[in-house]
Amino acid sequence: MTPENAVGLVLAAGLIVFLLVALLLPERF
Repeated sequence: MTPENAVGLVLAAGLIVFLLVALLLPERF
């Protein structure tokens, strides 16, 4: 795995987590 792929996976995972939190806790946004 190249560093670029690792960074992409981290960014994608962070975006997914953010979307899940925004859906589960809408009152915080």
